[in-house]
Amino acid sequence: MYYDQGGMEYELEEDKLGMTVTSGSVVLQKDGQNLIGISIGGGAPLCPCLYIVQIFDNTPASKEGTLASGDELVGVSGQSVKGKTKVEVAKMIQSIKEEVTINYNKLHADPKQGKCLDIVLKKVKHRVVETMNTNTADALGLSRAILCNDGLVKKLEELEKVAEMYKGLIGLTKSLLKTTFELSQSHKAFGEVFSAIGVREPQPAASEAFSRFGEAHRNMERFAIKMLKTAKPMITDLNTYLNKAVPDTRLTIKKYLDVKFEYLAYCLKVKEMDDEEYSYAALQEPLYRVETGNYEYRLILRCRQDARTRFAKMRSDVLVKLELLDQKHVQDIVFQLQRFVSAMAKYHNDCHGVMKEAVVFPIEVDLSRGTFTYDTTNQFNDEEDEEEGQEEEVVTESRVETTPYSDNLISTD
Repeated sequence: MYYDQGGMEYELEEDKLGMTVTSGSVVLQKDGQNLIGISIGGGAPLCPCLYIVQIFDNTPASKEGTLASGDELVGVSGQSVKGKTKVEVAKMIQSIKEEVTINYNKLHADPKQGKCLDIVLKKVKHRVVETMNTNTADALGLSRAILCNDGLVKKLEELEKVAEMYKGLIGLTKSLLKTTFELSQSHKAFGEVFSAIGVREPQPAASEAFSRFGEAHRNMERFAIKMLKTAKPMITDLNTYLNKAVPDTRLTIKKYLDVKFEYLAYCLKVKEMDDEEYSYAALQEPLYRVETGNYEYRLILRCRQDARTRFAKMRSDVLVKLELLDQKHVQDIVFQLQRFVSAMAKYHNDCHGVMKEAVVFPIEVDLSRGTFTYDTTNQFNDEEDEEEGQEEEVVTESRVETTPYSDNLISTD
């Protein structure tokens, strides 16, 4: 681009911002609509070069994979495009049928160079806007970019509800199994008591009845333990879903949201740079980055394309994972409930069958021949009691042995 300053013409050199370019060419087969799937930016009269703004999905350029956003177009089927407008170049491409050769300068850019502080702040902005409704965002003057409030965020909320349901189901199952275990211990205690009574009972019929009733309670205790062993893996499987599958999916969705916000940040950056170009063009004022090849803008275009590729891949992965998780949730919850209901039904049926066979009441017991018998030969007699109550007195005579004392004689001279 030439400028006239004080009667002297000079040309601004391209400011590549430390990036490099390499030349090449690619042959593209056109689709049924006579398109190759690219949009073009730059060109006369403001920019000294033309470049690719976007590669559209499922088009010849996208499927071939050589061209990328930010690459410079230098020729179409051997014809130079230098000094032409983007409309003229588009007509050149459309005039060629079936296949077209694109000569380009490949832009080698480091994506880290394009991830500036402005992009980071825009990501934060999108995170804030994501949690707002439309009225709140409009009141604060925040624009809601496309793809905000997408369906995957709603699915994350549904996933949280499913996790809460599983958590409640696990808690109720634990309480029920604990109560069943306590009931089994009561059955065990009943069985031991009735079996002990049956062992001590001298009457054969009563002894057999008590023993059968005690054995029935012992069997119910065994059935309960068997049911607990069958139902306990249900808690383990539900915990695996709750503590591994759900957190892993939640982490994947958070990574997806981070990639989405980065892509939206680059989209917003491109829009701001476009608005800047339009405003300078309207004022007929030169814009340095445009006059020197618009490499900064082309770098952001490349970063946006890379971010969009990551976003599309991550979105696809999240959709697949959510679909698989939803299928697992439906299949797993049905299987677990069927297993639990079957175990409980078998437990109750077994207990009912045992108690039905152990109908031993009423039990006839001859109390006169019971375990505890009393001696009826001993009659209560008041006279004998009085005689037995009298105590014999034994008189002990004490013999007193006396010792003669001698008087003390005092002689007086």
